[in-house]
Amino acid sequence: MYLPRSLISKLYVHLQKTRHPLSPPVLVLVALEPDALCACRILTRLFKHDYIPHKIQPVAGYADLERVGNELVSPMMESRGGSGGLVVCLGVGGMADLGTVLGLEPEGEENTFSGVEVWVVDSHRPWNLNNVFGGFPLEPETEDARTFAARSPAGVKGGRIDRAYKSGKGGIIVMDDGDIEDDLSRERDAYLALVDMPEIEDGGEDLGDTSDEEDSDNESALAQLPKPGQKRKSWDFESDSEEDDDRPRQRRRSNSSTPIASSPRRPAERGLVSLRDDAIFSDATDPPSAAQPPKPPSATALRRRLLRLRRENEAVLRDYYRLGTAYSEPISSMMYSLASELGREDNDLLWLAIVGVTSMELYGRSSAGVAVPVRGNESRPTSGWLGMRGARIRQLLRDEVRRLNPPEVGRGGVIPENNGIIPTTARSPEDTSIRLSPEPKFLLIRHWSLYDSMLHSPYLFSRLKTWSETGLKRLHKLLAKMGVSLVQCKQSYAHMDMMLKRELRTKLLKYASLYNLDELVPTIDTDGKDRGGAKDGWGFVRSWGWRATLSAQDVGVVIGALLEVGKHTSTSDNAIGGPSQELVEVENGNNTDAPSEEWLPRFWDAYDALEDIESLKAGLPTAQFLHKAIFTTGTTILKKKQISHLRAFRMCVVKDSPDSQLFNHPGALTKLALWIGEALSEQEKDATGKLAHGGRGTPLVVASLDEKRGVYVVVGTGGGGGPDSVFVDRESAKRKAKEKEEKEAARKAREKVREEKRVAKREAKRKEKEERRKQKETRDGDDDEEEAEDDESESEDESEDSEESDEDDADDEDESKEKGYGLNRFGTAFQDVVGETNARVRIDSFEHCVVEVKKEDLGGFLESLSMKAVVG
Repeated sequence: MYLPRSLISKLYVHLQKTRHPLSPPVLVLVALEPDALCACRILTRLFKHDYIPHKIQPVAGYADLERVGNELVSPMMESRGGSGGLVVCLGVGGMADLGTVLGLEPEGEENTFSGVEVWVVDSHRPWNLNNVFGGFPLEPETEDARTFAARSPAGVKGGRIDRAYKSGKGGIIVMDDGDIEDDLSRERDAYLALVDMPEIEDGGEDLGDTSDEEDSDNESALAQLPKPGQKRKSWDFESDSEEDDDRPRQRRRSNSSTPIASSPRRPAERGLVSLRDDAIFSDATDPPSAAQPPKPPSATALRRRLLRLRRENEAVLRDYYRLGTAYSEPISSMMYSLASELGREDNDLLWLAIVGVTSMELYGRSSAGVAVPVRGNESRPTSGWLGMRGARIRQLLRDEVRRLNPPEVGRGGVIPENNGIIPTTARSPEDTSIRLSPEPKFLLIRHWSLYDSMLHSPYLFSRLKTWSETGLKRLHKLLAKMGVSLVQCKQSYAHMDMMLKRELRTKLLKYASLYNLDELVPTIDTDGKDRGGAKDGWGFVRSWGWRATLSAQDVGVVIGALLEVGKHTSTSDNAIGGPSQELVEVENGNNTDAPSEEWLPRFWDAYDALEDIESLKAGLPTAQFLHKAIFTTGTTILKKKQISHLRAFRMCVVKDSPDSQLFNHPGALTKLALWIGEALSEQEKDATGKLAHGGRGTPLVVASLDEKRGVYVVVGTGGGGGPDSVFVDRESAKRKAKEKEEKEAARKAREKVREEKRVAKREAKRKEKEERRKQKETRDGDDDEEEAEDDESESEDESEDSEESDEDDADDEDESKEKGYGLNRFGTAFQDVVGETNARVRIDSFEHCVVEVKKEDLGGFLESLSMKAVVG
């Protein structure tokens, strides 16, 4: 089921009213990522305000999710002695069939969910459609209620929850951010049609389809992919022995990150339906005849019609699952919307939402999946992260900042934030306000020197090519033109000359264009105000009195580093240096714990740092150390030209680096891949004048060897672009919407004409038969002839239907391709390789583009992967 955005507070209000001191605690499952942490902080603040007991459970991957389902979720079911309850999934399981993974829909049992309700808030796409349009206990089957829709709970129609819905029986409820209502109508119709469709064996016969060879390939690939609820092939690397390398032991596990389905699950107690009795295929359009009722279609024709419909609907779902991965609205933004509807918004919750949204940008999570950011220019303006949706979210956050933090007017009536100076201190000892700031694309500028902040900026790394000596000279020349000496810029930024800091923005705007750095700082008009006060591109800064002032990007970088590297406990480091040798030894030690066991303590360190400013400040050296390692490793790879050009993507392996162990964490490896990918995109533009792959850049695969476990961690990033990367004006969007409506109206008109022709043709056939009967021809011969003519007529009707719907199918295909333009398809490509080869691959991450490959199998895995389409 899915809850529309307009009803986002409905379930929470019901939870408030029904909770009492003896109620079981709410179980909150949280992914190990900054956006999910921020969303968890917001939700738990609401729970504490309403005295709702809760328990937080970090989840590292699909195997961990299955374990949590067996140990914590399944025992909550009333049928197993539990008392029911609520499970909230934040960034967890939106792409998996949660009913199966959590054990809430046991195979062969009619009593599903049993009072356990699951709320799903996830920004990963595509959705698992079993969660969205199914995921609820069906009402008992009766003579009048046999279909899926008739047996849906009260208040649920087509999977959509309305105000009449009453929770209590359990089920899976997906929080819709608007995508389901606006974009999945075609998939909804196909899903609901398949659920009620009777089972019939498909022998693969030709039904007159105009499928091309690519569709046939997709059919064969579909047969090798897991169906909803089916467990996927995975390898247990820890239990594999060297003797088993020749004949690896396969293990099944519910860690499916791309649940590609041929059809949704049908109700367990639903039996086979007679083809002739099924209401879907009744000939309601035949005119009644008192003398002789029209003969129903033959079983062969009905079977062909059924198979055609099923294949068409399965193709719709298959195409949706294979579009590629993408990201929608951050879940921290969704949780802030919930708080706003409840009237609970304040500066603390707003700051958590801002940090969560900012962290999505840091990890390259966009409407094109994990991909390098696409930088715009005058001829091709871009709206950046998440396209127009991202621009709207940032603008709403800026409006909230102004509403909850009215700007103070300084001397001469000038608002301090309009003077273009980057704030580094609070206004007073009690100042905890959030302010807008014209943040340059530097890294940790308040906590580093200006030189180090610029040197470790991914934007300057790609534009100035600072991995080379020539690039470093460009950086030095830029500083010299700005009138900043190397001695001054290598001081801590907080202690730099005040005049230099006041003039920094103006000088950057003056000289940035000379070095292709047009987006280095957000622009500002000569009157001191940004466009209409919108302040596009401005960042967010918060103060904690005199103790600290940090930007949202600073906090996102630190929280990410705590998750990926771990807590830094040494106090011997200064603000500029990296962590001590003690930290390096801990991270490079011989700890043999599974990765998830290492990552879970880091979750709690990062979780605490979100609301403890001292813990957050203590994490700054760790963040600096991580980004120094990223810069050093990226520089080595580019300088030594360790990047291979394969058919579909470029490839590099992290090796011979003292920091290579840091990149065994998928988050750190993703950041490195984004740094290198953005640099490669700039190289392509300089060499050819445009990005490769139709303006989307070249996809990149980066692998890092984990020596302790004998596996490569592999991440695949898209080349950038995607459906929302290019700015689309409102008039163009309206024009497309109007064209779509006109096509739909024309389609309905064609269907009406086609139906009228079919009825007229049948009426003519009926009259002709009546004439033959009146002439008293041989009865047996007539029957045979009539049956043959009936089958021929039905086949002609089907042929006409197929031909006349070719144009409609082409329109749908074009629309599907437009939806999937530029998306990261590494997830489906990885699964295809697993199905086609004997490579030992573990797919356990919530990120589709991350896998683990056995050390000996990497070569064969990459060879097969290079033949796949990895970007839409």
